[in-house]
Amino acid sequence: MPPTPRTRWIPLALAGMLWALSLPAIATQPVPGRTVESVRTWLLDQNPELQALGLEAEAAEARIVPAGALPDPSVSIAFRGLDPDRPWRSQDASDEVEYEVRQRFPLWGKRTLARTAARQEAVATGLDRSAAAHDLLAEAEAAYVRYWHADEAVTVLDRRIALLQQIEEMASVRYALGRAAQQDAIRAQVAQTTLHRERIERLAAKHEATANLNALLGRQANARLASPEGPPVLPVHSPDLSNALDTADAHPAVRSQQARAEAAHTNVTLQRRNRFPDVTVGVGAMQFGNGIESTALMLEVEIPFQQRARRERERESRLLEQAALARKALALRAIEGRGAAAWAQWNSARERRGLIEDTLLPQADANYQSALASYQVGEVDFGTLLEALDEWQGADLAQVDALRDELLGAAAVRAIEGEIR
Repeated sequence: MPPTPRTRWIPLALAGMLWALSLPAIATQPVPGRTVESVRTWLLDQNPELQALGLEAEAAEARIVPAGALPDPSVSIAFRGLDPDRPWRSQDASDEVEYEVRQRFPLWGKRTLARTAARQEAVATGLDRSAAAHDLLAEAEAAYVRYWHADEAVTVLDRRIALLQQIEEMASVRYALGRAAQQDAIRAQVAQTTLHRERIERLAAKHEATANLNALLGRQANARLASPEGPPVLPVHSPDLSNALDTADAHPAVRSQQARAEAAHTNVTLQRRNRFPDVTVGVGAMQFGNGIESTALMLEVEIPFQQRARRERERESRLLEQAALARKALALRAIEGRGAAAWAQWNSARERRGLIEDTLLPQADANYQSALASYQVGEVDFGTLLEALDEWQGADLAQVDALRDELLGAAAVRAIEGEIR
């Protein structure tokens, strides 16, 4: 029976409803890039490395309970009095069966120590994720700064090209009036071509920064990023370098090594406790025919005979503890070195930006305005005007570059002192 027109429209209507319901989810899908906070939020939620480290931390927590659990008991069954020629039956035609259940009990607090060591390892694994988050956030903030800087530098160059076009028109008018040489307009065109070449380089830097930022966020390299709404806000909370370095020992990378050192120390104690034997308790029953003939209670004690192997295990645990403490010291020195270098970069760039904003830019602006007015009345040549424009707009671009360096330094400092959220 052919479908009626009404039944043909039902699948189309259902598909339309499903598509309409999916529109809000698609429309509300956030696109990072507008602010540095959107980048931070996306990275913490979507970065594959952090997701893997989070799963490893959960796996480490799952090892805590089994580490201190009793070993599984063993059950055995033995058939006795079997006929060698006919093993499927006993010699006296009666079944003689022995049942036995055994359970080993680690003594001397070994289970508690094993559970404590596993818990300390789980803490270290969780801190590894926090340390990776600090580093990735610093890298993402730096990539976002470069993404914003490339876009801002292109804006400055576009403004500079527009000014050169105005100067070129002025020079052409003066040439038409016989008050300037044709070379003035040509020099303005050459300067524009040079700036267009630099603009291409800045756009390439923006594409590179976009790819790097998307890689850190776990997105496709060519995925769209929102346009920055302004310079990134990356506050540094420490008032001075000493205060910033005082928080270095609280960095997750240092605390992670400290937790591993504590786990190694716990393992040293555990290996020493292994000098004392564990016990195994068992119960059994002897079945003869259809009744229980006798029962048994057993107690086994391990003999600590392999002393050399035990001493080597104890030495291994002590060496691992010393190695963990050495790694903690290494991590602390590395973080302090990175913090000092980042602070120097941030402080130097901040002073340079202040000098440009407060002194160089007003001076260059005044010089350009004076040269422009003088050129219009023929008091200075075109080269002087072009040089004044280069100094003015060059100072504007230098300010953007200095702000980039300041923000890059701030991102590195925040990785030492900063909070994840």
